[in-house]
Amino acid sequence: MKVSVITPSFNQGAFIERTIESVVSQQGDFELEYLVVDGGSTDETLSILRRYQGRLRFVSEEDAGQSDAINKGFRMTSGGVVAWLNSDDTYQPGALDTVVRTLRDKSARWCFGECGIIDAKDREIHRAISLYKRWVSGRYSLRRLIGRNFIAQPATFFSRELLEQAGPIDPKLHLAMDYDLWLRFARLAEPVFIARPLANFRRHGESKSGARYRAMAWECFNIARARARGLEHAALAEHLLHLGAELAVYQVLDLKAALLRETSIR
Repeated sequence: MKVSVITPSFNQGAFIERTIESVVSQQGDFELEYLVVDGGSTDETLSILRRYQGRLRFVSEEDAGQSDAINKGFRMTSGGVVAWLNSDDTYQPGALDTVVRTLRDKSARWCFGECGIIDAKDREIHRAISLYKRWVSGRYSLRRLIGRNFIAQPATFFSRELLEQAGPIDPKLHLAMDYDLWLRFARLAEPVFIARPLANFRRHGESKSGARYRAMAWECFNIARARARGLEHAALAEHLLHLGAELAVYQVLDLKAALLRETSIR
């Protein structure tokens, strides 16, 4: 089985080597195709990518943003199993082998697993959030997915056939494009949840979810409203309540982080 992993990239030289290492070090009964789609980085990204030539392919040219880069990667790869890993996130050891075995054994069209949250120095943070998402993931339903975005993008994998049936990422979306894709997948096939860590999502001040989590939360709600189709009232009310709770949690976390920074400066 051939697995295609796409990394959209732009000026993530501080993190991308850790992302690359987590991909190219994967081992198992599969063929790995790894493509980095860079948007014309001006930092050290390209020098890092050149060191890995032969273990990955890359293109570096101006694009229309992350969604455009990922769609370009879909078109440039050919694996039967597809995923994208952002240039500051990482895979857990053995993740791809676990995914391939699961999709093969379960005859599934897509799957997702647990995902840790790490900081800029690879330290695990916000463990309570990860535990909550694991609990919700084990109780997956389409209605619950409309009610909240709990599927971790770095730990999600899907068949090319499902992607072709659902269509590519909506290029108009720049924050919660993954959630929109999951809802389209969910109308076509039920995913398999893998109850083990497959990836790490990095939250830091420059990341989209770190810097723009309010805008992302509202984009998720608007996507849910557009995709609900017959599950509108209860599920959307649940999503709105969950949105408020999520924003409150992240505001508290930001305040805590600011206080810790101030204390360390003193």
